[in-house]
Amino acid sequence: MRHDSLPIRHVLPGLLAALDRHGSAVLTAPPGTGKTTVVPLALAEAGMRVLVAEPRRLAVRAAARRMGVSYTIRGERHTGANPMVEVVTTGVLLQRLQRDQELAGVDAVVLDECHERHLDADASLAFLLDVRDTLRPDLRLLATSATADAEPWSRLIGGPIVAATGAAYPVETVWAPPARPVAPPHGLRVDPALLAHVASVVRRALAERAGDVLCFLPGVAEIARVAGMLDGVTVLQVHGQAPAHVQDAVLAPGPARRVVLATSVAESSLTVPGVRVVVDSGLAREPRTDHARGLGSLTTVRVSKASAGQRAGRAGREAEGTVYRCWSAADHDRLADHARPEIALADLTGFALQAACWGAPDASGLALLDPPPPAAMSAATRTLEALGALDPASRVTERGRRMALAGVHPRLARALLDLGPGAAEVVALLSEQLPRDAGDDLVEVWRAARRGGTGFAARWRQETRRLQRSAGSGRPDLPGDTLAGTAVALAFPERVARRRGGGYLMASGTQAQLPEGSRLHTAEWLAIAVADRQAGSASARIRQAVEIDEETARLAHPTTTQDEIAWHVPPGERRGDVLARRVERLGAIELSAAPLKDADVREAVLHGLRTEPDVLTWTKQAKELRDRLAFCHRAIGAPWPATDALIDLADQWLEPELSRARRRADLERIDVAAALKRLIPWSERLERAAPERIEVPSGSHIRVDYSGDRPVLAVKLQELFGWQETPEISGVPVLVHLLSPAGRPVAVTADLASFWREGYRSVRAELRGRYPRHPWPEDPLTAPPTRRAKERRS
Repeated sequence: MRHDSLPIRHVLPGLLAALDRHGSAVLTAPPGTGKTTVVPLALAEAGMRVLVAEPRRLAVRAAARRMGVSYTIRGERHTGANPMVEVVTTGVLLQRLQRDQELAGVDAVVLDECHERHLDADASLAFLLDVRDTLRPDLRLLATSATADAEPWSRLIGGPIVAATGAAYPVETVWAPPARPVAPPHGLRVDPALLAHVASVVRRALAERAGDVLCFLPGVAEIARVAGMLDGVTVLQVHGQAPAHVQDAVLAPGPARRVVLATSVAESSLTVPGVRVVVDSGLAREPRTDHARGLGSLTTVRVSKASAGQRAGRAGREAEGTVYRCWSAADHDRLADHARPEIALADLTGFALQAACWGAPDASGLALLDPPPPAAMSAATRTLEALGALDPASRVTERGRRMALAGVHPRLARALLDLGPGAAEVVALLSEQLPRDAGDDLVEVWRAARRGGTGFAARWRQETRRLQRSAGSGRPDLPGDTLAGTAVALAFPERVARRRGGGYLMASGTQAQLPEGSRLHTAEWLAIAVADRQAGSASARIRQAVEIDEETARLAHPTTTQDEIAWHVPPGERRGDVLARRVERLGAIELSAAPLKDADVREAVLHGLRTEPDVLTWTKQAKELRDRLAFCHRAIGAPWPATDALIDLADQWLEPELSRARRRADLERIDVAAALKRLIPWSERLERAAPERIEVPSGSHIRVDYSGDRPVLAVKLQELFGWQETPEISGVPVLVHLLSPAGRPVAVTADLASFWREGYRSVRAELRGRYPRHPWPEDPLTAPPTRRAKERRS
């Protein structure tokens, strides 16, 4: 391959010199300059054996094909004509580093497209820097990026930046937002109106511009939807699941105009010849991980400005081009500058295992541009300990090392090691992205893959053969459906689920729902392989699962037995009761329960008293006694107790009833008034501090009401004739409610002398005619008090 005509030729001498002098360098070059294919060959021509790491399998095949060299991806190896260069995925590079830290026989490693910030690429570079510092100071490292923001990479690897400029083909920007507002993306959902608009923009581009059209969409489903709207056009669909023949067709110029619908895989890793126009939906997919529930998913997001620039640049690789952006210039200004790195978003279980095998369990000693989030690493460590990959001190176990070398997620590696070669077919299913039309019954998906006839089935068989070589001795006695359920349960023990209500409860405590019409809806137990939870939703959605039995669930997830003693309020109820039972659980799933007869329920009873004060039967007598105590506390203070602290003093006034109480009914039967008197053995002192009754001038003993802020004396007016001084209780003036002969309030006063002087006359004038048989003297201060009416005349 000649590189004389490619822009990268101008920097090759300087790049080789920088690698000789510093041992490392960062090469920045826009797409189309030849950095992916020319540079490795130039290094080989200089006598180096070169390993090129690409973030995607599609990019590996494409680069190896253009260079005529060997490539290796998971489960597939091809030998090329040039033995000096090999292209691998970053995942394969990690595996090699774990097997052979010195990378014997490799002189230089090129980490291509490092700006994409894939987790495997970040980890690979960190390991390579460690190798160079400790074992291989002669190992040359080159990080290449299609963006100019290379300073952080330069500082990280300790090498200079070598910048190459591309052909100056201008790209015109056409802002093409929808005519009417569309709903923003939510989870995996993209407004169909936006997809219809993207299809219309593609048709517009075909009419207005020459050359092939490259259209960026967030995922496989959206590609299929838009493809269905483009009748009469040659359409190619490029994504991570695309079969090899489609990739070959994309990478070769076509005889007629083509529309290539692609995910972000075509941003910088692939060169599509003939493209003069880019149509950008402005959307991409990012991973999201719910560490608390152990659920991961993809979500649709707006692209960053950097990604939008990468996509637009594909239109100017070979000549002047045009990008149609399906959003407005104002919306563009609000985009984030860069996409977030995968290490900040993804499940870190695999990364944590790789780091532990490398000897850096918490990854703190690794040279990373961004440290892993502590919460994500903590969740990953807990998972690895549960899988037996790490010991309690977070050191990798021998089992963990075997998991790391299996080339699949540690969860899947656990199932493979425990079940043996027979599980390879199921693990291979789970290690690949399933077809878009795959149902929720994983056993049916398995059967379809066995029937073959699809690109997915071919990849699945290839991966199965690879995994069978990595498997443990296993359990050959398990039949097919049981094997599938056991494999999924062992891989995802916290997703073992039991039917509850209209859905399922997972061992993690998360509710889950099957899709409507699912064939699994009668299953009592499920092993859930794939589930996600949309933002704002309380339940997870079950994507793929296998029906299992309780025995399989117990095999996968440890059970616990514990005594539960608590004050329990059933869901939807307001009244609780003591719950004392011995419960066997599988995570959050209750398996069995038996009552505890002799348990100490005192704390549960006290909790019930604190949270439901009305559980006690407060008779009128009890309430009046409580109100008197409350008044004493307000008026005098210590030693009178606050009534809101009565439960804290329960051991002083509710014994021995409290010791005998086993349930709510026992509390409801307590004589609260009698019990309260235990709190105030100084009953005579209470009578002085807050007398139950007050004697009035008529000789009556009137009950005092202490239920309000001040004590209240409600008494008929005639019984207070001659009483000028308002009574006080513990220094607090009593509020006197003066009643009519019929017992209705006619005046309220805290100053009797003032009432007799100023208020009595109007009351007398109003009531003397209504109650003529009762005395209404002109001078109430000299009249004798009475509680009787005048005798009737005969």
